[in-house]
Amino acid sequence: MNIGVSQNYPHLDQMQPWNDRLHLECLSVVEEAPNVKTFTFRSDNHNWFRYEPGQFMTFELPVQPEAVLRTFTLSSSPSRPFTVAVTVKAQEDSIGTRWMLDHLMPGVRLKAFGPLGDFSMRKHPGSKYLFISAGSGITPMMSMTRWMHDCAPQSDINFVTCARRPSDIIFRKELEYLTSCMPNLKLTFLIKEHEMGQVWTGIRGRLETPKLPLLAPDFKDRTIFCCGPESFMRDVRNMLEASGFDMAHYHQESFGPAPEPVLPMLDGISTEPAASATVTFSMSSMEVPCAAGETILKAARGAGIRIAAACESGLCGTCKVMKLAGNVDMDHNGGILDEEIDEGYILACCSKPLGNVEVEA
Repeated sequence: MNIGVSQNYPHLDQMQPWNDRLHLECLSVVEEAPNVKTFTFRSDNHNWFRYEPGQFMTFELPVQPEAVLRTFTLSSSPSRPFTVAVTVKAQEDSIGTRWMLDHLMPGVRLKAFGPLGDFSMRKHPGSKYLFISAGSGITPMMSMTRWMHDCAPQSDINFVTCARRPSDIIFRKELEYLTSCMPNLKLTFLIKEHEMGQVWTGIRGRLETPKLPLLAPDFKDRTIFCCGPESFMRDVRNMLEASGFDMAHYHQESFGPAPEPVLPMLDGISTEPAASATVTFSMSSMEVPCAAGETILKAARGAGIRIAAACESGLCGTCKVMKLAGNVDMDHNGGILDEEIDEGYILACCSKPLGNVEVEA
């Protein structure tokens, strides 16, 4: 028995919170379903992780010839703060997810950004919940359920998840175990296809309007969280709207771009970005012209300056850079914290110069 391993870890109150200027080290890899693995990470500097259940992180993956950025929801719970985990399904023609399943192993270090995101019952609390997911969209629901198991085991959760086959159900054994620990957790699996060698006595077919009141008779009284493919979330949203559900209590996870904002007038002065501005990139020693309505990220790319970016909608926080001088119009979607803005950071993907600007890039 290796007694020395546990001695390497200080107590939580002796550790500092992790931040995205540090690296993560892969600690373990667990196969959850066909082409689905959970990767657990620790800080390589003895830090603990502070985040909300259901938030996401963006990982920089060393895929050749150039690194790629991919965003994944955390499946872990902040109630277990020494590690974070993502559960990844290999997507067809996806270089990033395929690299993770084939090459990411214990000991590999990665750069990551976050955690960020608004998709959490901690940010949208309710008296009782309905979690609806499909495929790997189960990951934020698992994070929230794990948190409630640890911190609020009496929580009322109706957990509905859809998969193609029984073997494709992610976290099936753990969820079945959690029902024995959480008296108000109701679990329903829906599958589409029969599978040879698998006995299935549960519900089959798609999640459709007639099934909803059978699965959750009181769904109109619940706060609903939904995650899955865009088409799945669209169908669920339409189904709820047609059923008269109050959509103020509906929340879905999406990394899609936000619509262009309408810029306001402040005391008769427009906040319209400057018609012609210069962005100085201090680390690259370059001054780059920036056209009206153009973001700092776009100006950087036009000059061949690399700023890491993933969602490009102000959501993931990957393109965070320090603003050294000047003012910008930044319309983000939660990808940057207020204290980071106070320090001088901006998101290059959604920041438009209001005059000459200097950034650290």
